[in-house]
Amino acid sequence: MGDEDLQLDQQGRLRHFLTLEALSREWLTRIMDTAESFGSVTEQKVKKVPLLRGKTVVNLFFETSTRTRTTFELAAKRLSADVLNLNVAVSATAKGESLLDTIRNLEAMFVDMFVVRHADSGAAHFIARHVAPHISVINAGDGRHAHPTQALLDVFTIRRHKPDFESLKVAIVGDILHSRVARSQIHALKTLGVPEVRVIAPRTLLPVAVEDLGAEPYCDLDAGLEDVDVVIMLRLQRERMQGALLPSEHEYYQCFGLTQARLERAKPDCLVMHPGPINRGVEMASDVADGVHSVILEQVSHGIGIRMAVMALAMGAVQV
Repeated sequence: MGDEDLQLDQQGRLRHFLTLEALSREWLTRIMDTAESFGSVTEQKVKKVPLLRGKTVVNLFFETSTRTRTTFELAAKRLSADVLNLNVAVSATAKGESLLDTIRNLEAMFVDMFVVRHADSGAAHFIARHVAPHISVINAGDGRHAHPTQALLDVFTIRRHKPDFESLKVAIVGDILHSRVARSQIHALKTLGVPEVRVIAPRTLLPVAVEDLGAEPYCDLDAGLEDVDVVIMLRLQRERMQGALLPSEHEYYQCFGLTQARLERAKPDCLVMHPGPINRGVEMASDVADGVHSVILEQVSHGIGIRMAVMALAMGAVQV
C-alpha cells in the first residue's frame, strides 16, 4: 500500500497524516486554508471550537519534544478533544511490551487519534497500517524520514508574507543529512511550485544525491544566500560535533552561522526562519534570531493552527 493509499480513504478524504510526499498541492493548500480559518479562535474570549468534542487524542511520544508535544496538545484542546499524554519512558513499552500490544490496549480504551513521535523512520506508517479503521494517526516526526506538520507550518508562515510560491528562492541551511524537517520542507516547497530550493551545509552533512529531491546543494554559505527570499536555519544537533562530521561549534559558526553581514547577501525583505530550539552563536547570531527579518515566533504560533487543521480534517470534522 503506497503513502497516498494509506493517507487518503477510498473517497479521497484525509484519514492519516504521515508524510507530504504523496499529498497534492491541492491538499497542502486545503490544510493551510483550514488553518487560516482557525486564526480567529485565538482571539476569542474562550479559545475553543467544539469540532472534536467527545473525541480522545493520545500523544504517543517515544522521543522527547516539549514544543511539538505542547502545540499538538494545545491544538487538540482548542478543538475540544480530550487529550492523553503518554509518558513512554515509564510506560508498558519500556517494560518490554511490544509497540503493537501498547496500541491494542489504547484502542481498547476507545481512543480516536494517535499523535506519534518515534526515533525510527516509518514508525507512524507502521502504526497506521495496524490501527482500527476509525482511528487516525498523525506523524509528529519519525527518524530521519519526515516531520510533515513542522514543514507545513513553515510554508504556511512563508505564505503569510510571500504568497507567490512560484517566484521564490528558498535556502535551507544546516544538518540536511540528519534532518527530517529539511526533507519534508523540500517536498512541501517543490509541491507548492517553488522553483529554486537550495540546501547549504558542510559536505559531510549533505545527503548523497540530494539533487534527486529537487534541491540544489551548496557548501558555501555566502554563495548559497545570494538573492534568496527565505532562509530556513536548522538546529545543529550537538552530538554531531563529537563525531567526525564536524570539527567544532566555533568553526561551524565561522563557516555556516547566519550573521547580519551574511544576511545582507539575501533580498532586503528576506524572511529568517528556524524550527527551534535555536543554538544561538552556533546556528545564528542573536541579533539575527531577534531581528526584523525573523519570523521564528510566528512559526510557533502557526504550529497550533496547522495542527488543528490536520486533526480536524483527519477526523472529518470540517467540510472539504
